[in-house]
Amino acid sequence: VDGLLGLVIGSVKVQESELYGTWYYTEPACAFTSENLLAKAGGAVAAQNCIEKLQPVYNSVGINGQNTQFQFTQDHQFAAKFKGIPVSGTYTYDPSSGTIKLQATLFSTNAYITRTTSGLGLTFESKNLLKVLQTVAALSGNSTLQTVGDLSKQYDGVRLGFDIAPVR
Repeated sequence: VDGLLGLVIGSVKVQESELYGTWYYTEPACAFTSENLLAKAGGAVAAQNCIEKLQPVYNSVGINGQNTQFQFTQDHQFAAKFKGIPVSGTYTYDPSSGTIKLQATLFSTNAYITRTTSGLGLTFESKNLLKVLQTVAALSGNSTLQTVGDLSKQYDGVRLGFDIAPVR
């Protein structure tokens, strides 16, 4: 049950101090917006199915653990690399809702931070993830993101993103 509740947005709160440091991408993330939706969707099976559909999309864009990372500092600065493409800006974190607003030159988006067994989950409303990935794809010359658009239609009430682990 604890593993399933970890798939529900806001079920495990993360304090801002836990964000500080450098994090690397480990795998796609999928989180449900409510326990009810999690139950309706078939729980962990639906989440795993979602992750399995995202993995080839991330692979096609070139996102992997060697070239995708996030860094959050105490002075509310963030630096990220998506497929080695640097993005930086500021962030605002609300621990009560688990939301983080990322403000960069190329985009501004809200995301959600959740605790996972290996680190953190950084998830976005699917349309916002599509926007971020489209920016990365445009910068890298890759445009094979139709699957994320298809997933956003199939998984209403599900947030998609990245599981990240601390750099050791």
